[in-house]
Amino acid sequence: MELVKPEFGLIFWMTISFGILVFLLTKFAWKPIMKALKDREQSIENSLKSAEKARSEMANLKADNEKLLVEARNERDQILKQARDTKDQIINEARGKATEEADRLIKIARESIHNEKMAAITELKNQVANLSIEIAEKIIRQQLATDEKQKALVVEMLKDVKLN
Repeated sequence: MELVKPEFGLIFWMTISFGILVFLLTKFAWKPIMKALKDREQSIENSLKSAEKARSEMANLKADNEKLLVEARNERDQILKQARDTKDQIINEARGKATEEADRLIKIARESIHNEKMAAITELKNQVANLSIEIAEKIIRQQLATDEKQKALVVEMLKDVKLN
């Protein structure tokens, strides 16, 4: 069992070797390892902060994009409404002008028809007067063709005339 039981010298030298190893590791390796761990921890923390910042910026950008989209839709709706209003106004103006022009043309046509009607009536009266004169002339010629008829007519007219 001697192999399992260490002696005092072995324990002493093992303790001194372990102490020197711990001293050397503490002096030369522990600080760089701890510094590397702190740097890594700081790097991870900075990365997480950057990721959170990027996430919040993306959320802000998304909100801004939504806002811009809503504004663009509203502006589009306003432009379409203005276009419809302008279209309706142009149509109403065109209707008004067309109505005015139609009324003016109807008035001119009525005046023209009236003028032509009056001209036709005047011409008809002139023709009737001419025909009446011609008929009267023919009748008088027939009645006054002989001297006896002329004398009878004069006597008859004298009877109709009353002397005061």
